[in-house]
Amino acid sequence: MTIVSGEGSLPQLDSLEPVIAETINTLENGQKHLCFVAENARNECMRLSDALVETDGQLAAVDEQLEQHCNAEVKSACDMGEYQVRLGFLTETQSQLRQKKIELESSLLNLRETAEKAENMVSQVGIVKDFIRGNLRDINVQLEGLKQMQQLGLQIIKAQEEERKRLSREIHDGPAQSLANVVLRMEFCEKLMDVDPDKVRGELKELKETVKNNLQDVRKIIFDLRPMALDDLGVVPALKRYIEDFRDKNNITILTSFRGREIRFEPALEIALFRLIQEALNNVVKHARASEVKVIVDVNNNTVKAVVEDNGVGFILAKALNNCTGTKFGLVSMKERIDLLGGNINIETKPGQGTKIMFAIPVA
Repeated sequence: MTIVSGEGSLPQLDSLEPVIAETINTLENGQKHLCFVAENARNECMRLSDALVETDGQLAAVDEQLEQHCNAEVKSACDMGEYQVRLGFLTETQSQLRQKKIELESSLLNLRETAEKAENMVSQVGIVKDFIRGNLRDINVQLEGLKQMQQLGLQIIKAQEEERKRLSREIHDGPAQSLANVVLRMEFCEKLMDVDPDKVRGELKELKETVKNNLQDVRKIIFDLRPMALDDLGVVPALKRYIEDFRDKNNITILTSFRGREIRFEPALEIALFRLIQEALNNVVKHARASEVKVIVDVNNNTVKAVVEDNGVGFILAKALNNCTGTKFGLVSMKERIDLLGGNINIETKPGQGTKIMFAIPVA
């Protein structure tokens, strides 16, 4: 069910629980009505059966009377007029009873068919009710999943815009400002060439350092967007370099352990593994208030396993996964990414006891 509220608003996914309840209630009412019909039909069958037995008895008695009346001795002993009246009465009664028997048998047959059909429909409605109950609940679960995906999608869009804003601010406050300063100083050097050529040499030296610093800032921004080492060397060397820079930038102790072989995987798997550990470390800095982090990566031919463990403040996991904000969004996005890759994730955390994130991704 999709509900649109407000002009231009995003569709809100509603729960199917009321629909399930109403549908099941309707089916149950229909099932009760069918049971009532079947029971009445069976009761009427019993009444007609008794009436048929009674009619058979009456018909047998009339047949016997008619046979006796037609006896030659009775016929010779009775007055012919009285005989004819009695014969007509018995014949008419016999005909009526035979017609009544035919009608009772026909009605009994129809009622038995009605009772059987009603009983079969009661059983079928029960099956349909159970089937619909199960399938509607499955649909409701899927709908809730879609609702969460919708919320996650909105958070992803928001996160992308925040990331663009951050990069825009970094470029504006860093390389863009410095390059503008370089242009001004180069114009100053042009004017200085005619006045004091020796001083130009010092200005050019300072400009050279400024350009070098700008180059480092640009390379850092490029690395944040897409580490070139990831494409050139693979995920393990890229992670080592990233963790080293991350440690220096955030002044935090990071103990690393890389096990197994440094082999190359599919690009999608490598970037996924890199982003997962990047997200886990970013969550540590943003929310955990930890002084030490352990990062373990175990690479083999079948599975890539990783552990990111901190000694921070921890949190209530169930509460965190029910909200897609802050670190909760980070955890949900990690879970979604791992699910898409066919892996599994396990999170161990308690308030005041740090957090341990473990995940494994199969290698195609």
